[in-house]
Amino acid sequence: MNHNASRPHAASEVPAGDVLAGPLLRSLLAERMTLWLVAEAPLRLRLCLLRHGGEQVIELDDAPQCRRLPLGERAHLHLIDVALSPALEEGEVFDYDLQIAIDSDWQGVAGWAPELLYDGEQYLRVRHAMNLSRLVHGSCRKPHFDGADGLARLDRWLAERRDSPEQWPSLLMMTGDQIYADDVAGPMLLAIRNLSRHLGLPGERFEEASIADSSELESDPRLYRRGELLPFTADNRALRRYFFGGKEKPIFTAAGADNHLITLAEILAMYLLVWSPRPWRLFERDTPELDDELTERYRHEQRVIDDFVAELPAVARVLAHLPSWMIFDDHDVTDDWNLTAEWERAAHEHPFSRRILGNALIGYLLCQGWGNRPQAFDGEVMARLEAYLHTPDAEQQDQLITTLERFERWHYSLPTEPAMLVLDTRTRRWRSERGLHKPSGLMDWEALTELQQALMDRESVIMVSAAPVFGVKLIETVQRVFVWLNRPLLVDAENWMAHRGAAYVMLNIFHHRKTPRRFVVLSGDVHYSFAYDVRLREPGRRDGPQIWQITSSGIRNQFPDRLLDTFDRLNRWLFAAWSPLNLLTKRRHMRIKPRQPDSRSPGERLVNLSGMGLVDLDAEGRPIDIVQLGGDDRDVRFERDE
Repeated sequence: MNHNASRPHAASEVPAGDVLAGPLLRSLLAERMTLWLVAEAPLRLRLCLLRHGGEQVIELDDAPQCRRLPLGERAHLHLIDVALSPALEEGEVFDYDLQIAIDSDWQGVAGWAPELLYDGEQYLRVRHAMNLSRLVHGSCRKPHFDGADGLARLDRWLAERRDSPEQWPSLLMMTGDQIYADDVAGPMLLAIRNLSRHLGLPGERFEEASIADSSELESDPRLYRRGELLPFTADNRALRRYFFGGKEKPIFTAAGADNHLITLAEILAMYLLVWSPRPWRLFERDTPELDDELTERYRHEQRVIDDFVAELPAVARVLAHLPSWMIFDDHDVTDDWNLTAEWERAAHEHPFSRRILGNALIGYLLCQGWGNRPQAFDGEVMARLEAYLHTPDAEQQDQLITTLERFERWHYSLPTEPAMLVLDTRTRRWRSERGLHKPSGLMDWEALTELQQALMDRESVIMVSAAPVFGVKLIETVQRVFVWLNRPLLVDAENWMAHRGAAYVMLNIFHHRKTPRRFVVLSGDVHYSFAYDVRLREPGRRDGPQIWQITSSGIRNQFPDRLLDTFDRLNRWLFAAWSPLNLLTKRRHMRIKPRQPDSRSPGERLVNLSGMGLVDLDAEGRPIDIVQLGGDDRDVRFERDE
């Protein structure tokens, strides 16, 4: 492959800040390839493919092959979406190179980002596979969690198998919480401020807020004091009576809300900082003046963030080599996002909280959603987005947020075998009929009806639900108690069984005679991992559909160890197969067999290990091997109880 028209540039000749993050390989279908990249300036690019010994060069000068959007004065998003001809063959392994025009020459990845290449390789090498015999998945990547990064572990796993592409996963499915907009470390918040300032990301004005605009916030980022800025509401009477003693109630109740992100600039800067090491080189780190207690906290967080940054080259490398598909969950926006109808109404009626939520959703669109399915956003969404980014004023921003609030196509499906259906369990919720303060169903009637239609006449399917459909009964029972006490926000009482209507419709979908006989459900969210074999009992039939609930969480997060062990033991005792308590749950017509982790004592089922889930499937879509790849290189296999 000819990278340069004349002489090659040394890597040092390429300004380090030109490319801020990417390329991320977002989609790889038989006839399409999608890449995501952010640079300090609009780049002239070309994509070079090396297939079957031949070279194909695709110039990326104009839309729709390369859409360029200005995120700020020195930040420009490039979404590359190209048709492939001839179409990729099943199992085909090929190289790709994203070249940048520098003066009169073309610089390949080996020159401008050699850290993205595996040892001994000159180009980015990928494998196209629509038959899903192996995939990886995970959620909940919290930068300041003191533990290893599952994506960096996946990079090491891939590095060990470079000569065996048949072992590479077909795709990486990220099932939520790619960022934590509501739970931010002090050093990360200052890095976000410094990067935003360096890149000239857009400012904004606020309504009904104690600060007038983002420039005021930038001059004083309110380190560990963001709670003073976040809006309150007096509308939530049930919670105020039961818990807040008649006082106003904060709309944002996340545990880490004292550094909650507010502006779109902050959201965009965080995405760049969690996916690439390059932005971290563009600014000097601040040493803030804090009291003794906060200084100790800041220093601890700084040490953890340093470890996080050290693993970012590996993270960037794996994201350039594996097709990555994404869907949001709560922390991509905020912890209580649409948890109840009461919260939803209060948050969307307040101009300041609506802006905070809208900014996170714009960030998701730009950095995650658009890459999943670019064509889904053509039309009004893209027109509003471009209008705002070219003229970033309050009117354009609010119009874009209104458009995104009404948008109902965040979900998507992949033409794989088995087909993969990725659910939106956040924006189309089923409001509780029993009270506005009760948990909403994760999907409303219309969304569930559309899901059923998409499932019709398939033999097998992989369904991605951020929250597990079949979770830990005891934990769901604890959440139910808090709901009964009118305090669902205290325990994030959002599970499929928390809303009667949504639960019964989902179970009826599983029972329907024309929906698949084999379901694999991939989930995250809960900060621990487990695997269940589920069989529905159907009257008059010997065998109902087979369902496998496979949960991997978090990529960089864990549940408190002692508390999880307690829940695990109590759950086994209280909800054993013979327990009459099962009659009180919506699972009395199911047979659920947890798989035994090979690292745990007999009977223990929950694994508290940051990492990535690895799933092998047989030709009919049945899981034959389920492994949690530990970020600390300890792997756990979920053994089937024969």
